[in-house]
Amino acid sequence: MPNLILSGKSAMVTGGARRIGRQIALALAQAGADVGVTWRNSQPEAEATAAGIAAMGRRSLAVECDVRSEASVQEAIRKFLSKFGRLDVLVNNAAVFDTAPLEDISVAAWDTVFATNARGPFLVAREALPALRAVQGRIVNIGSLGGMHAWPGHAHYCGSKAALHMLTQAMARTFAPQVSVNCVAPGWIEMEDAAPETCARFAARTPMQRNGTAEDVAQAVLFFATGPSFVTGQILAVDGGLGLV
Repeated sequence: MPNLILSGKSAMVTGGARRIGRQIALALAQAGADVGVTWRNSQPEAEATAAGIAAMGRRSLAVECDVRSEASVQEAIRKFLSKFGRLDVLVNNAAVFDTAPLEDISVAAWDTVFATNARGPFLVAREALPALRAVQGRIVNIGSLGGMHAWPGHAHYCGSKAALHMLTQAMARTFAPQVSVNCVAPGWIEMEDAAPETCARFAARTPMQRNGTAEDVAQAVLFFATGPSFVTGQILAVDGGLGLV
């Protein structure tokens, strides 16, 4: 029998249409939660994820949301609460990744990355806070090993994720005692579109001698979503030890 520890609760996963976000949404549903996912450019994938959640017997929702926009976030939260009536777990997963030499990063590129990766979680958490406080809920932000270690060619991404890590801790202090706030910081997570030679290189460097999976990240999110609420303000690297190298 599955452990339905989140039965009767609801969760929202921003950017939950595909990749890591999709796996997080499905894992929350497997734990018993009703789950809504947001999408910006991936409506078919979001609807497929929602269908997968519904197939487990959970209520599901796929809602359009641009996390950079205050009005869009407010409308998405309104639709979510109208559907589910409560919000117990918020996963701020929506993000963008970009590569460019630091000296070549344009102001527009810098602002785009920070608007999604840092301002987005702030806006969604702020708008969701009253509902989360009402049920002593949880926020789980998806950071990055890049927010803990500088990656050449990704200064704007690393900076935005470092900002999210600090925002996690600021939220944890501010939203306590009703809401716990933590962050999962993945290292190299192997996806289906990754180049085989890149995957092999990272696996060889990682002490656990393999790359991470979306399921690894989802299980870490489940820990924060279902574990002791006394755990708050933590940044958990899910990297197989890569950050130690």
